[in-house]
Amino acid sequence: MAGGPNNGVLDADDLKLISTYRHPQVAQFAPFCATSAAAAQAAWMGGKILAQYPNAWPETIRALIVHTAEWTAAQKRDFLADESKTAYARFVRICGYGVPDLGRALYCAANSLTLISQAQIQPFDKHEKDARYVSRDMHLYRLPWPSVVLLGLGDVQVSMRLTLSYLVEPSPGEVGWQDRYRYASHALRFEVNGPSESEQEFVKRVNHLAREDEDNPGTESASDHWTIGEARNVGSIHSDIWQGTAAELAASNLVAIHPAVGWWRERHHLGRWNRRTRYTLLISIHLPKQQVDIYTPVAAQVGVPTPVPITIPVI
Repeated sequence: MAGGPNNGVLDADDLKLISTYRHPQVAQFAPFCATSAAAAQAAWMGGKILAQYPNAWPETIRALIVHTAEWTAAQKRDFLADESKTAYARFVRICGYGVPDLGRALYCAANSLTLISQAQIQPFDKHEKDARYVSRDMHLYRLPWPSVVLLGLGDVQVSMRLTLSYLVEPSPGEVGWQDRYRYASHALRFEVNGPSESEQEFVKRVNHLAREDEDNPGTESASDHWTIGEARNVGSIHSDIWQGTAAELAASNLVAIHPAVGWWRERHHLGRWNRRTRYTLLISIHLPKQQVDIYTPVAAQVGVPTPVPITIPVI
């Protein structure tokens, strides 16, 4: 076995993937690993998903890979100190969202329900009265939760995972180390209403967040429900796991997508402030492993398991 210990990690050729060597006169095959192998495997997985869902956007394919990833017991044992938000922020920087699973990405489990929305949004606009450049659209999803089923489960612990995926236009010459608003063209955030929060209160809160560009983790008592919290709001794909009782989930049936500041708005002289952008939103609920039909009630409400976004201008 080649290789040796390196910072506590065994670098063994026998555990690496094999590919063709760049100089066939020297050798026919060579081991490879790390980002090179990961990129190849991710591309293969993306190709498989596209073959299964040819109408899926690139944003959707990426979202499916992340949404169905899970952390292994070994990852948690070695890198997750505790269940605090600080520990998870560090954990995600090291392990990302875990190990993706092609089977889960292609087929939903019998005891889970996944809603997928591919939509477009205009993040920014020019104010008519004083010519300010402001945030514009918010999409509000009224989720067709199987309320009767969830309320019937009462205090049973359930989970909901949300993944928001979009692509940004990077600003040439800006790496974003000094000013987070100068590299990415825009950012999007998702919010979920709290169990005791009305739709009017929820929309008012999201409007406030969009105006102030606060990186708030979302629902009421977010620390009690979300696994990662505000640490998820980096990059251009955000995924988090909500945990609570089935009754609380039945009342948390609103999801808002709203913009955060980027250089499209802050550098408006470049003429990008009125651009539209695409995003994909995935929402899954997972019940305990028991025979509970949650798909049929949703299908009966909407006909297809995909919510329709409602555009609301951000005042």
